[in-house]
Amino acid sequence: MLLFYLWAKVGYSTHRMKPLVNKHIFWAIVPFILSLFIMSFVGNSANEKPYSIEIVKPSDGFDFPVGKPDAKGYYNAQKFGKNNHLGDDWNGTGGGNTDYGDPVYSVSNGTVTEAVQFYGGWGKVIRVAHEWNESGKLKKVESLYAHMDTMLVKVGDQVNKGQLIGKIGNAEGIYYAHLHLEIRDGIGYELGGGYGTNTKGYLDPTAFIKAHRRILQGS
Repeated sequence: MLLFYLWAKVGYSTHRMKPLVNKHIFWAIVPFILSLFIMSFVGNSANEKPYSIEIVKPSDGFDFPVGKPDAKGYYNAQKFGKNNHLGDDWNGTGGGNTDYGDPVYSVSNGTVTEAVQFYGGWGKVIRVAHEWNESGKLKKVESLYAHMDTMLVKVGDQVNKGQLIGKIGNAEGIYYAHLHLEIRDGIGYELGGGYGTNTKGYLDPTAFIKAHRRILQGS
């Protein structure tokens, strides 16, 4: 987690992070080097076995977590896979901290599995477990919302698609405001490091949401 924090402080000089130094070619390679250390010490979430949790209301589809339902007024500033990123970073189109305090919505029906202040590069994190029946097989994923300013749910809460669960933050000032969104293919994996070359256990959030906008139970 310390390495993740350091990455955040010296990383990419984009509109969503607060760099400590001016742009320079040297700093362009620092995030990649630090990401290798992060992977060595933190590991990927898929190394942990998912646990079971009761989900009262199955998913009937997935929407985007900001500008619901289609992310209107937001853009994906750092997509899944870019710079070994394991999620999507959603920013308001106004840039800077203009989206600070904006609402964050659950991407689908589910149960809150975590609502914790981790500090460092993660800040406040909410995780929600989702499940549905697909061709007679139970499917489960978990959505993760990071760097939150405010968390409006607690562990065990049942939430609906599009329900307000928190507000966009900046991990206590480490970044410019944005929402870091991840979707994992199981429930209860380790938190992970946010970056890594091994994407096992991680799904491309935007691609997943677009492919699951509507779910017919048992289909």
